[in-house]
Formats: sequence, C-alpha cells, structure tokens
Amino acid sequence: MLLDEDPEKAYAHAAYARRKASRVPGVREASGVAAYTVGKWQEALSDLRAARRMSGRDNFLAIMADCERGLGRPERALEITNDPAADALDTADRIELRIVAAGARRDMGDAKAALAELQVPELKERRARPWVARLFYAYGDVLEELGREDDAREYFSRASAVDSDGVTDADERLAALEGVELVDVDTEDGIVWTDAEEQELPEDGEEAPTGEGRDRRDDRDRGPRDRY
Repeated sequence: MLLDEDPEKAYAHAAYARRKASRVPGVREASGVAAYTVGKWQEALSDLRAARRMSGRDNFLAIMADCERGLGRPERALEITNDPAADALDTADRIELRIVAAGARRDMGDAKAALAELQVPELKERRARPWVARLFYAYGDVLEELGREDDAREYFSRASAVDSDGVTDADERLAALEGVELVDVDTEDGIVWTDAEEQELPEDGEEAPTGEGRDRRDDRDRGPRDRY
C-alpha cells in the first residue's frame, strides 16, 4: 500500500518484517521490492535471490536484473534477462525483462542491440495494458536515440494511445518531437496542445500568462530504475 505513496516508510515496514521473519518467502520478496524502490540495489538483489530460492518463483527476474544495472553491472543484468526460466513467465514479466535487457545494452553503449532486444511479436499488440505502453515507449525511446525520429514519433503515439494508467510520459515525449507544448489534459476535450515556437514571451516586467483555470501538467513519477 505504501510503495507508491511513501517508499521510505514502506521500506521501514518491510525491513522490520524481515528482522522478524526472514525465512518467509513473502517477507523476503516484500523486503526486496521495497529495497529496490528506494535504490538499495545490493540489498534488494540479496532478498530477491533468497525469495526465489525459497519459493521457486521466477517473477522477480526483471527487478533482479535491474538491480545489477543499478550496481553498474550490465553484463550480469543480461545474464539474468537470458535466464531459461524467463520462457515460462507471463507476458508482462517477459516484456519487462526485455525492457531491462534493452536498458543494459544502452548502458553498454549499444543502442542498436537495445532495439533488437525490444523487437518482439508483442510490438503488434493494440490493447490498452500497462506493459504494452511501456514496450511501445521503450521502443520509441531507443528509436529516438538512433536518430529515427519519425519512427520514434509513431511509437510514442502508440504508447500514448494505450497508456490508460499513465505509466509513461509518452504525451510529453510526443509533444517534444512535434515541436509543441502539452498545456493541459481536459477530461472532456482530451489533450490541449500549443505550438511552443509561437508562444509570445512576456514583456520585461510582465508576468507570463497562466491561462485561467489551467495548470502545467507535472511529469509522471517513475520508479528508481525505470530507465527504459
């Protein structure tokens, strides 16, 4: 319950539970996830390895691999993402592994290999699910790094279209590529855009117009290693 609202407090609760019941798989899993959320990579890795060993479950692989990235070990991250157990994971967990693998490739300076990690059949998916939005976003992000802006624009647009839960900032990235500024999201009219280059700057001494009833939208929060 606290992981999204107050990660530090969540970690404190998990650490207490770990001191009381370190041999319970669910406790080690919760402790590992909480440690990951606050950027304690080695601690998270240790707890999740223990949880995997005790429970026999493999759904922690993506977080474990991302912890290796956090520790500056992308090669080890790739070893985890290529674990044979990944074949039995559900689609969401398998896609998360591919996103982490792409991130590890980028850590190593190989954007082309990162793109290849993301070229999976699920790129044809059109249903609005969080993992679909993250996959499209990650693919667009690598395309932009490779200088393929038209293709990047297409995938950021796809991510925006299926991101019903707001797990990415695809709208903002798309706006930047289009040369416009995202001003607001209206519940009735949808996204409101303005041409960033045509906005008038205020005269000296004047305040910039805010637009009554409108506030600039803040960037969406991301997880600590959510680097696509």
